[in-house]
Amino acid sequence: MDQKFHLLVILGPTASGKTQVGVRVARVLNGEIISADSRQVYRGMDLGTGKDLKEYGEVPYHLIDIVNPGYEFSVFEFQRRFISAFHNIRNRGNLPLLVGGTGLYLEAVLKGYQLAEVPKNPELRRELEPLSLQDLADRLKAIHPALHNTTDLRHRERLIRAIEIAQFRGDPSGLACLPDLSPIIFGIRWPKEVLDQRISARLRERIKLGMLEEIKRLHKSGVSWDLLDYYGLEYRYGAMYLRGRLTKNDFFQKLNSAIRQFAKRQETWFRRMERQGTRIHWVDGGREPAGTILAMLKNGPSLAAF
Repeated sequence: MDQKFHLLVILGPTASGKTQVGVRVARVLNGEIISADSRQVYRGMDLGTGKDLKEYGEVPYHLIDIVNPGYEFSVFEFQRRFISAFHNIRNRGNLPLLVGGTGLYLEAVLKGYQLAEVPKNPELRRELEPLSLQDLADRLKAIHPALHNTTDLRHRERLIRAIEIAQFRGDPSGLACLPDLSPIIFGIRWPKEVLDQRISARLRERIKLGMLEEIKRLHKSGVSWDLLDYYGLEYRYGAMYLRGRLTKNDFFQKLNSAIRQFAKRQETWFRRMERQGTRIHWVDGGREPAGTILAMLKNGPSLAAF
């Protein structure tokens, strides 16, 4: 590792300890964290999204708790908010750390996706209207075979919108002016059986701390059961339990299994990134990953770039 960099990325699957590692590294390098998590943008969704806000302490963080549930936050908006946060952090003389596990958000930055603001397409919507949910899902997957966030496949309106965005061929004048990034990327890796244990332990802790009560509060505040379903596995299975559609034991077992499967899909996404040319320096999650990253940086790339 000999390149200079002005963006440090820490990625990994759910429950890999990314936030804790990012905070420790940020403290040493005078850094600020930009979250790359598609759900932590929502206010009031804390335990279900695993925000772990107490871990940040004095370390500034960005793109967390920035919109209310119900707001349609997209990769387009994430990219633009990242650009703003990145420039603000750099202008303060600090190091931006992009930390998260949402593969599409990470790639939107690292690969510089050219995203335009996509208007509604009435003609396409009329074409899609007669199609079944499965037909719509098949059409979207044909466009994006390696689709990471499969939640959209469960909701007709979001499926149609996703297809609309994927097929957009309009005026590119709304494209973002991406900064000239020189990133260095680290990944947190655990043996599968250990990560599975971490996922289970973390889920038990979140339930103990009141995750189901959080879901009740969100629903009482006006967030529909259908929308909760969209916001991810914890909210989907929690809502099913609260509506009497799952026993408490089934709730835990099914949710635990689903989160493990999600972690597997995240790791598949990261491997695809590597196959397509993204260099990820993997560190062992069980062997002081923050210290390992700092040692690798000390012995390798120059920090003079930020």
